[in-house]
Amino acid sequence: MNQHAILHIPDSRYCFACGEKELVLRLRMAREDEEAEVSLIYACKYDFAIKRRQEKMKICYSDRLYHYYEIRLQLEDVRLAYIFQIKEKENSYFYSEDGITETYCFEEGFYNFFQMPYINANDVMDVVEWMRSAVFYQIFVDRFYQGDCEKDTGYITMQWGDTPTPKSFAGGDIKGITEKLDYIKGLGVNAIYLTPIFESLSNHKYDISDYKKVDPQFGTIEDIKELVFKAHEKGIRIVLDAVFNHCSMEMAEFQDVLEKGRKSAYYHWFIIEGEFPEPDKMNYECFAACSYMPKLNTADPGVQDFLIDIALYWIREADIDGWRLDVSDEVSHEFWRRFRREVKVEKKDCVIIGENWHDAYPYLMGDQYDSIMNYSFTKACLDYFARENFSAKEMADKLNGNLMRNTEQVNFMMMNLLDSHDTHRFFSEVSRSKDKLLAALSLEVIFPGAPCIYYGTEICLEGGYDPDSRRCFDWEEAGKDREVMKLLKQLTALRENKVLQYGSVHIGEEDGMLLVERSWQKGTIALWINLSKEEKEIPILGGARVLAEHLYEKKLENNGFLMVEYEEA
Repeated sequence: MNQHAILHIPDSRYCFACGEKELVLRLRMAREDEEAEVSLIYACKYDFAIKRRQEKMKICYSDRLYHYYEIRLQLEDVRLAYIFQIKEKENSYFYSEDGITETYCFEEGFYNFFQMPYINANDVMDVVEWMRSAVFYQIFVDRFYQGDCEKDTGYITMQWGDTPTPKSFAGGDIKGITEKLDYIKGLGVNAIYLTPIFESLSNHKYDISDYKKVDPQFGTIEDIKELVFKAHEKGIRIVLDAVFNHCSMEMAEFQDVLEKGRKSAYYHWFIIEGEFPEPDKMNYECFAACSYMPKLNTADPGVQDFLIDIALYWIREADIDGWRLDVSDEVSHEFWRRFRREVKVEKKDCVIIGENWHDAYPYLMGDQYDSIMNYSFTKACLDYFARENFSAKEMADKLNGNLMRNTEQVNFMMMNLLDSHDTHRFFSEVSRSKDKLLAALSLEVIFPGAPCIYYGTEICLEGGYDPDSRRCFDWEEAGKDREVMKLLKQLTALRENKVLQYGSVHIGEEDGMLLVERSWQKGTIALWINLSKEEKEIPILGGARVLAEHLYEKKLENNGFLMVEYEEA
């Protein structure tokens, strides 16, 4: 038995409450030890020596190196003590805080058992309920649609549909989004994530000079209020982009520091080496290597007050439903903890989604974000569908490993995406294969979390890296309602199914195909994806109902998918 692989950490992603009396426990073991039998021995921590229960655990997830055993407990007494028993062939071991031992003294267990000392209700991370059924649509505002025909258009520097440049403006605005709400809702979308809308010199608005003013190119505060109001009438949530890591050098506070240097009241709002910030020398912290985007010092109480006031202002003024946090992993943990407390008091179901491209577990322990933009899912899809670096088994391993980074609640709230304004277009990455795009969308819909569709995916919009990934939406193509759009609508409609909102997940390989199953109560939804070069037989259970399919007729063709639903007898 590979003892080095065995891992359990109390009060972590390996031990977490998902209800006031409900606890999930996980134990990691090496894949080569899959014949081992694992049991949980547990009791109230005050009764552990005399009154214990024992239940078998099962393998629920497997990645390249490990199996993850899991058990869900419904507790009467939430003061829990527990250890693990591992049986391998004729040998039996115990795993506690002392590690692996051949014997265990239960009478003195209070020295070394694992424990969840107490489940405090306010420590249980809640799932933002509307995220369970959410289907996001990300809009790069300048490139979606121009609805205001009376505004000053002197800033527009490109014809609609021309190839974008880093500094070109096309004219899209907030009224354009409001005008197209019926179209968006028709896609099966019930949440919109907008790139920044606040005053800025750029087309992308990630260098903000006034956080309480809608950029005149996009409209007014009344326009965003109208958008949110009309979206809510149609059952659509609105999430805005919070750029709190950095700002524009045109922001009044930074201009004051440029003028007064260390004597400015805002000097410590930024991280400066010397008496004055000098853009030519870039003697201050900034985003990437962009001197025009000075970094905000989120350890400073004044900066914290300033930014949190902005977050609360837009919730109060416009009734927005969430914040996506730009470059969130470069902002202090202390700030995000305070941010969460105050935002959740203002609006409990306001979702908080970080832009962390990597394992973000330190931010996802219930005291900072609700979730992140799931770029690890994006990368896995690129490796599987576009690069063909992964076999079905390797893809299953990767997806399982990604799920084991976080608790169940976080996984239900992840924003799963194939592409965004910061990546190449997925359709271009799969060499314009509509078959692969549809297969990837089917995976995105069944995977735990909320699928996020980048505007134009439904019309197979192409694009390379920024700024080419930010092309104008082609409204002539949108009116044709072709196969990809039709199947996309069919897939997004499935998010109303409770199995996909609450179900457990099993991901594996079957006959060279990727198999993803979601189960809840007596229902199961199963998805097969076939990227092999051979047609495959699908072992559909009797009574199964086909929910969605592509390239399937008795057998599943290359790059096809099949999704079915069935109930236990």
